Amino acid sequence: MPTLALADVELYYEERGEGAPLLLIGGLAADSQSWLPIVPLLATRCRVITCDNRGVGRTAPQDAPTSIKTMADDCVALVRHLGLNSLNVLGYSMGGFIAQDLATRHPDLVDRLVLASTAARNSRRNNDLFMDLAGALEQGAGAKAWYRNLFYWIFSAGFFDDRKTVEIALRMAITYPYPQSAAAFRGQVGAIAEFGGVPLAQLRARTLVLGGTEDLLFPAPVCAAFAQSLPDAAWIPIADAAHCVYLEQPELFAQHVLDFVLADGDGPAAG
Repeated sequence: MPTLALADVELYYEERGEGAPLLLIGGLAADSQSWLPIVPLLATRCRVITCDNRGVGRTAPQDAPTSIKTMADDCVALVRHLGLNSLNVLGYSMGGFIAQDLATRHPDLVDRLVLASTAARNSRRNNDLFMDLAGALEQGAGAKAWYRNLFYWIFSAGFFDDRKTVEIALRMAITYPYPQSAAAFRGQVGAIAEFGGVPLAQLRARTLVLGGTEDLLFPAPVCAAFAQSLPDAAWIPIADAAHCVYLEQPELFAQHVLDFVLADGDGPAAG
């Protein structure tokens, strides 16, 4: 699979499908493979580009210095490497911060912007939670207990009704062949905590904000208020999903994204 040599990292990326280019930017501890449930759905009509942010997956070294701005710069370098003048961007959670930074500093690169399970900045509660998770990882917490604790925050109550699905998800997380190191997780957590937001009035791209109605990290009212604070944005809540909205409702999530990024005309950003 291809990599892009940058000053301090080898950035791993993948492409699939044809059509309007769409860059997916993942969240905390998530690499390009976390998008697998929706990539085939999006790739039916888009050229889908995914990458491993610095600190995760096959982008190396994992301990390279990081910040939201640096990860946005990596994405810009990838877009230019691919010879694209502009494209659509989907940022999820931490990836939403990265996408906002990219879109405000490089407005000509972004046609339409989808921000999922995110807001203008992280809350103090979330920062404390992530710091505690980083500390537990550094202190050698058992992998199964650590992931189960994380799952309570990112999946809906209904997810836990199917014990088999929970066990499969735990097994996949524990046995993943490209694990994130404790130091790299700490680095991304620090990048999130240091991110103070962007000048939202300068966000020129038409924007769609998506979020799960059961999200504990970025609750639906927070996402709705965030959308209202943007110059040209619409908000669509997705029921029966929490923070990992695209994993719990992949078909509906992908359809909203496709309807938005492929829509014609200059009317409202979304329904």
